Amino acid sequence: MNSPSSSDSSRDVLAVVSQSGPTVTFFDALTHERLDVLEVPAEPHELLFDPDRRLLYCASAYVSGYYHAHQGREHRVTVIDPDTRKIVDTLDTAPDHAPHGLALDRARDRLYVSVEATDTAPGGVVVYDANTRQRIGRIPVHAPGPHWFAITPDGRRGYSTNKEAPFVSVLDLERDAFVGRVEVPGSEGLDVSRGGAYVYVAAPKADFGPEPTAPPGIRVIDTATGTVVRTLPTEGIVFPVHTTATGAVLAGELRMADGGGGALGAQTNGVLTVFAPDTLEPVGHVEVGVFPLTITSSPDGGVAYVSNVASSTVTVVDLARLTVLTTLEVDRAGEPGAHGLAYIPAARSAAHG
Repeated sequence: MNSPSSSDSSRDVLAVVSQSGPTVTFFDALTHERLDVLEVPAEPHELLFDPDRRLLYCASAYVSGYYHAHQGREHRVTVIDPDTRKIVDTLDTAPDHAPHGLALDRARDRLYVSVEATDTAPGGVVVYDANTRQRIGRIPVHAPGPHWFAITPDGRRGYSTNKEAPFVSVLDLERDAFVGRVEVPGSEGLDVSRGGAYVYVAAPKADFGPEPTAPPGIRVIDTATGTVVRTLPTEGIVFPVHTTATGAVLAGELRMADGGGGALGAQTNGVLTVFAPDTLEPVGHVEVGVFPLTITSSPDGGVAYVSNVASSTVTVVDLARLTVLTTLEVDRAGEPGAHGLAYIPAARSAAHG
């Protein structure tokens, strides 16, 4: 494991979690050179970059394993300096546990962390002051397993997908209150449109049975009315959803190996599906690694990065040409591998905005 002797903020960097590593690997986002590998607490899942404080948050959800197949829930969010690639702090979510989804309200300096239900409280979102890193509240989502969490650009609304509940939870972040449900089948990833008018939700969740519980796709929620106004159909179950700077919507679809049925572990190479900005019409598909689980993109929206947990790779995709630029390998100690992603712009271009 390499350790830089001084701060390195002069280049764009891609950070990638290895869930079973447990590590965060740093790549040059332009040359794709591997720069460093940092050991972090088990079992890291998601990453979030804070450009105002130049910090990277890494949520550790379980002691080992993954959702519904683990040996206990973790309660730590590791705070990393991405320039020195060192751990600088740890947020302890106890008495809450299994932190996963991360979101940042830059205007109010708030960090949101989704947590699973405990014996005494439903699943919820823990709120931290991003400057002091002190816990300042908790908002219930009234579902046992909130997983991914996203907020509107104005910071007024938050949305939690819930694997075990047939709805997306809606939170009023000005009042720190649960304010409603939007009915969808148990859901996976989500993201919010650039202007905040829509939330894109992957549903149904993956039950890994012989047939999905509902037709797979992306449910489009109108944030003004709190209703599903459209479904973007997909061939396979979708886990990650991501909106680029240009407004394109990206979905990571699972594909099953011949004869594998729908069982967990029977996946083959997945597919990145691209929907056009504004119209949301399908643009095309690109083959990626096995079991795409997280997607991010470059600040200009030209390049997508898809982490593939079962193959422990990151597929780098040119979105204009819909071609694979390269595939990054991420170390792992077993199954699963590559998961959370964060694009970290060089300091010169990471100003508040």
